[in-house]
Amino acid sequence: MTPEFLIPSTLIRKGREYSRKLWVRVLIMGLLAVFSLLVSTLIERWIPQSLATYLTGSAADRLLSIIANAMLAVTTFSLSVMVTVYRSSSTQWTPRVHRLIVKDRTTQNTLAVFIGAYVYALIAIILRELGVFDDKRSFVLFIMTVIVLIVIVFSLIRWVLHLQSFGSLIDTSRQVEEQTRQTFRERLQNPCLGANALTGDIPDSAEPFTADENGYIQHLYPEALNTVAANHGVKIYFRRNIGSFVFVNEPLMMIDRVGDPIDDEHTDETLSAGIKASVIIGDLRTFDQDPRFGLIVMGEVASKALSPGVNDPGTAIDMITRIGRVLTDYEDETSQERDEVLDHIYVEPLKASDLVQDAFGALARDGCTVVEVQQRLQTTLNGLMRHPDKGLRDAARTSAERHLRRALYAIEFEPDRAQLMESASDAVREAVTKTLRQSPEQDDAPEMDNGTDTT
Repeated sequence: MTPEFLIPSTLIRKGREYSRKLWVRVLIMGLLAVFSLLVSTLIERWIPQSLATYLTGSAADRLLSIIANAMLAVTTFSLSVMVTVYRSSSTQWTPRVHRLIVKDRTTQNTLAVFIGAYVYALIAIILRELGVFDDKRSFVLFIMTVIVLIVIVFSLIRWVLHLQSFGSLIDTSRQVEEQTRQTFRERLQNPCLGANALTGDIPDSAEPFTADENGYIQHLYPEALNTVAANHGVKIYFRRNIGSFVFVNEPLMMIDRVGDPIDDEHTDETLSAGIKASVIIGDLRTFDQDPRFGLIVMGEVASKALSPGVNDPGTAIDMITRIGRVLTDYEDETSQERDEVLDHIYVEPLKASDLVQDAFGALARDGCTVVEVQQRLQTTLNGLMRHPDKGLRDAARTSAERHLRRALYAIEFEPDRAQLMESASDAVREAVTKTLRQSPEQDDAPEMDNGTDTT
């Protein structure tokens, strides 16, 4: 790891990434199990003889045998439940949800406890056979084993309660919403990932830096990248945002040399290596640093619910409401005041029009003939049209007009069209009515009069 990546903020980001991996938590619990046994051997020497011989080793042996046998069976059962939930969620909702459920903290912590307890029991049994804990001095081992049992029981109770809703539609929808809102708020609390907002033209003197592999831009370490740019005397302008797909040799960013490197060790090769280490490219989009992906997944859940095989408009309506709650947190990144900016890198701010399209585009098209879905969509967009940010208001207005026009063309029953028009705002209704009257496709255009039922 280069010195640029030893910045505390970068180390914290890397630590958060690894903490979401199951194997890391299992490894930590396994190490804790070994550590607890080492501590037990040390404490045992300081226990008075009268207390140390109060319990024999056979008492601890029975508990260790129960833990070793039970944890193997419980872990196998838990893994089978996980696999079943992962497959069902991918089939019922969207495969993108699977990657979010895999990171479920309760599930990971429970499995880590079960495996850690199993490791503890095995090592303790081995130490008993080797004579480290003899029959006359097993008091601390027995107490430590009781503590492990208490942790196991607590984890079992929490796991059973979690299974009551794990993988259900409500729980999955809530997880997607919470993850998207969290990512969204993190991005807005740190506008443009802490960098300058790229709103103007890129200098003509900037040279392109191309991608060396195909994939999605998954993650960016802005503090480390800013340090790399400062050490090499350059400024970096990102042409593609996180979540974008790039091809080999496609310009990923533009590099403008504004000064000299701090020393001779910082060359073009070290600059290229630092940039590649700071920008992570993979074959899949992730929720980290990518609020647009969360909105897309929420829209996909709604679209899947509207498919003929599922036919669940209620889920689509619920997702529209959840999307509306997430978008209410939006703020223009270019208008926010910041105490400190990473002055050597420039990142494009989030665009309200892109967010609204990602969230509602697919589900509005797939549910264009479902009146109830279109009504909730118009109601939600009408609410977003009252948002304090002008960019989001305009994006919601444009989206409401587009989706209302499509729905009016798709819905054949006149009272349904009139009912849908009534759910739209006055401004959207007037604009759509005027557009339909002026449409060149007069024979196909529905005849509406500001939402009034003329039948």
